[in-house]
Amino acid sequence: MSLREAAEDISSELVRLRHALHREPELGLDLPRTQEKVLGALAGLPLEVSTGERLSSVTAVLRGAEPGPTVLLRGDMDALPVTERSGSPVVSELAGRMHACGHDLHTAMLAGAAHLLAARRDRLAGDVVFMFQPGEEGAGGAKIMIEEGVLDASGRRPVAAYALHVISSLLPQGVFVSRGGPIMAAADRLVVTVRGSGGHGSTPHLANDPIPAACEMVTALQTMVTRGFDVFDPVVVTVGSFHAGTADNVIPGEARFEATIRSFSEAAHGRVQERVLALVRGIAAAHGLEVEADYDVSYPVTVNSAAEADFVGATVREVFDERRFVRAPQPFTGSEDFSFVCEEVPSAFVALGACPTGADPSKAAYNHAPEAAFDDAVLADGAALYAELAARRLAREASAGGVDHQ
Repeated sequence: MSLREAAEDISSELVRLRHALHREPELGLDLPRTQEKVLGALAGLPLEVSTGERLSSVTAVLRGAEPGPTVLLRGDMDALPVTERSGSPVVSELAGRMHACGHDLHTAMLAGAAHLLAARRDRLAGDVVFMFQPGEEGAGGAKIMIEEGVLDASGRRPVAAYALHVISSLLPQGVFVSRGGPIMAAADRLVVTVRGSGGHGSTPHLANDPIPAACEMVTALQTMVTRGFDVFDPVVVTVGSFHAGTADNVIPGEARFEATIRSFSEAAHGRVQERVLALVRGIAAAHGLEVEADYDVSYPVTVNSAAEADFVGATVREVFDERRFVRAPQPFTGSEDFSFVCEEVPSAFVALGACPTGADPSKAAYNHAPEAAFDDAVLADGAALYAELAARRLAREASAGGVDHQ
C-alpha cells in the first residue's frame, strides 16, 4: 500500500482531529488544549516526544530502523482572534477565536504523517522530526522552538525541512504551489506617535497640530517605496491604524499610526528600516514636532532552497499528478516564521489549495477572514505529501552514500 493510499485509510481520523482542534482554537504561544490533543493523537507511536518550556510546543522524533540523516516536518497550531462566520458545519466554540488560517489542518496533517511514517519505520534510514509549533501568528514560535533545540532534537541537524500551508482561496482545491528562492515576504511593524501642542480648531496658528504632519508621513511613505526601492524588488507599506483627536474643533496634542511593512529580499529588508525612520523623523523636525518611531523587525523573508523546492515539485508530480503542482511565479505577500527554519536548514515551504468543493477560488474568502473555510478533503493528501517528502528525502541521502551530517 502506498503512503497516499494509507493516508486515505486514516482520513476519517484526520477529519476528527481537525474538527476537535477547530472547535477549540487557541492563541499565541500557550495552547494547552491543542497540545493535549496532539499528544493524544501521537500516543502509542514509537516516538521520542518532548514539550516546550516557553511555549506549548510538541517535538516528536521517529527513529528509522537504520541510522542516517534527519528530515524535519513542521506544522503550526495557533489560531487567530477572529469571530468565525464561515458557515461551515464545524465552527469555533470559543468566542472571538477562529482557525481562520487553517493551522488546524496543518496539525492534523502532521499527526497523520507521524502515523504513516511510524508504520514504515523499518524502511527508514534516518530520523524524522515532527515540529508542532505554536505562535506562528506574530509570536515567533518557530524561533523559540529553535532556541529550545528543535533542530537538534534527533542529535543531528536536519538535511532538509518542509512546511505545508493551506490557502482558502486563489488556488484550486488540491493544487500544491512552491518555488525556489523567496516564497513569503519579510514582515515588520512600524508604530509612530507624533506629539505637538493642542488648541482650538479656530486658531491652529496658536497650536502645533500633529495631524497634518502624521498625514504627510503616511503619504510620504508611499512615495518612498516607489522612489527608493526597485520596482522589481518591491517594498509594501500599509498603514492599517490611524488615531488622533476627539472632536472636530479640538486640535489634539498627539497623533498615532501603525503600519505593516513587507519586503521580498534581504537587501530591501535591510534598507527599509533606515529609510522609514529617517523619513518620519525628518517630517516631524520640519514641522517642529516631536516623534517617537518604533520599528519592530518581525519575520525575515522566507527563502526556499531551490533544490528542495524542485524536490517538492518532483514528488508531487510523481505521487499525485503532473497538474497538481504549480511553480509560483512570484512570492506570496504574507509572512511566515518558518523563515527562521529556512535560515538554518535547506527548506521548502509549500502552499496547498483548500478551497471548499464547489466554491470559486477567485471569490472565496482568503485566509484570516471570518468567512474563510477550508475543505477536509485535502487532509489526506497533505499528510501523504509530508510523509513522502520525509521518506524520499531520507532514501535519497541513503542512495547518495549516507553522508555524515553530524
